[in-house]
Amino acid sequence: MRFLLCIGISIVFIIIQARGAELIGHWKLTEDIKDSSGRRHQAINQGVTVSEHGAKFDGRRSRLEINTPPLNLGAKPFSISVWVYTAEKLNDVLGDILSHYDAQSRTGFNLGIQNFAGVASSQSNYRHLYFGIDDGRIDEKWTDCGRPGESLFAYGMCTYRGALYVGSFEAGAGQSGHVYRYAGGTNWVDLGAPDRCNAVQSLAVFDGNLYAGVTRYEAGGSAMKRSPNLHDGGTVYRYADGKQWIDCGKLKNEETGEAFAVGGMAVFNGRLYAGVTKKPGKGLYRYEGGKRWTYCGNPDRRVVFPAVHNGAMYLASLDRAHVNRYDGDGKWTYVGVPIGATQTYGFAIHRGELYTSTWPEGKVFRHGGGTNWINAGRLGTEKEVMGMLVYNGKMYAGTLPLAEVHRYDGDHRWTNTGQLDTTPDVKYRRAWSMAVHQGKLYCGTLPSGRIYSLEAGKCVTYDHALPAGWKHLTAVRSDKDLKLYVNGSLVAQTSLGRSSFDLSNDQPLLIGSGPNDSFNGMMRDLRIYRGALVQEEVSKLSGMWPFLRSP
Repeated sequence: MRFLLCIGISIVFIIIQARGAELIGHWKLTEDIKDSSGRRHQAINQGVTVSEHGAKFDGRRSRLEINTPPLNLGAKPFSISVWVYTAEKLNDVLGDILSHYDAQSRTGFNLGIQNFAGVASSQSNYRHLYFGIDDGRIDEKWTDCGRPGESLFAYGMCTYRGALYVGSFEAGAGQSGHVYRYAGGTNWVDLGAPDRCNAVQSLAVFDGNLYAGVTRYEAGGSAMKRSPNLHDGGTVYRYADGKQWIDCGKLKNEETGEAFAVGGMAVFNGRLYAGVTKKPGKGLYRYEGGKRWTYCGNPDRRVVFPAVHNGAMYLASLDRAHVNRYDGDGKWTYVGVPIGATQTYGFAIHRGELYTSTWPEGKVFRHGGGTNWINAGRLGTEKEVMGMLVYNGKMYAGTLPLAEVHRYDGDHRWTNTGQLDTTPDVKYRRAWSMAVHQGKLYCGTLPSGRIYSLEAGKCVTYDHALPAGWKHLTAVRSDKDLKLYVNGSLVAQTSLGRSSFDLSNDQPLLIGSGPNDSFNGMMRDLRIYRGALVQEEVSKLSGMWPFLRSP
């Protein structure tokens, strides 16, 4: 059997070589970390465990680092082929598979799986495969993608089953918060109002379904007139079809009462959790199915906008900016207050570190361990920072009062990419919600309620949840486009246009690490080719290890 398998692998290798794709790196990752391509790309092992099943990356600090010889990809086509294993129940983000990227010049490529929660009140992306390249390019301005319905506030946002979804705040007496699906250009499809209240604040994907948390939004916090719609929210709904929503129960408990505002949702250890924005019903809740929620307590304050990182769930607070960690089973740990902050709004994980956004000095802070938070800089002269996420190698964050989006360039440096909302004669404008969809960064605003998109470099994304278990992934950069394959099938592609994209840089090649986080899972048979693999070649590579099972 092994003899026949070796013959099959050799045949595949010969065919690919004959077609012109040159193997320039091959790490089997089953017995050792050596490069078997003959190119002598020697890897430095930083905490990776190798066994017959593959190389295990812990999602914390583990990675393989390769400094010589350089890849010299330049502007030429190349391909990446790799088997990856991910668990079904996650207590950490999935992170980056392969990266060769210079953060200062924004040059190189990144391949990974996106899990973003705490952005700010939504879980914007869950298990989404991405492949991005860049050589310092970015759109000169954001593209207006229209206004969903009569929205004044694009409150929740997430990508689900290949489409972008937005939850709205609509303030009229006869209006309610709706969910909309993006249909391209400036067009939005109305998916109905889950509830009678005025806002859909939170969106998240769990167990293959889209969930919406609804809220009675008190617009005074954004210096807007109070909505005459006084119907309470506090309920979570599951999307059925068309304009149909299924009631999944109200967040309430005997200790703090009945909620009227859902303040963020996230999936942790295979379960859906939700927090509460206002004090009635404050606390954390775990979904048990049907209309049942288990109250998980609270650390004597509101806990909102949950994000998952390194085995725990972190929650922001609108009460004196306290950040708390939830480890499960009712265990809470206080992890400090960013200096000068009175409210915390969301989280992002960038290069393995946890960041949080704050009011009233418009600063972002990085968690330094324990109760220590390190100032990562102020975003212009803004007062508040809200949604944050990592897109094509860099971290982006939205602000108030000018609704700007800034890019983090390290060492307290933030670059303003533009003002999104220019509504005149208002006190506050927000850039709150964010998500990655079809290789672009999207952001929602208040009070215009409009959605905008931005492209930095080129990125292709598979906007469906990547199933757990062993999967074969292929990323291809040709002269004309970027492509992603899963188990030999083409699942996403985007055109490069006329851009050449020279990816030359002097940074190390990182296996299992990158701009988001260390990879949380296993890998084997990682290959890099000079040249663009075609469908037949990808199919043969994906069929080489049909017997792989869970470790």
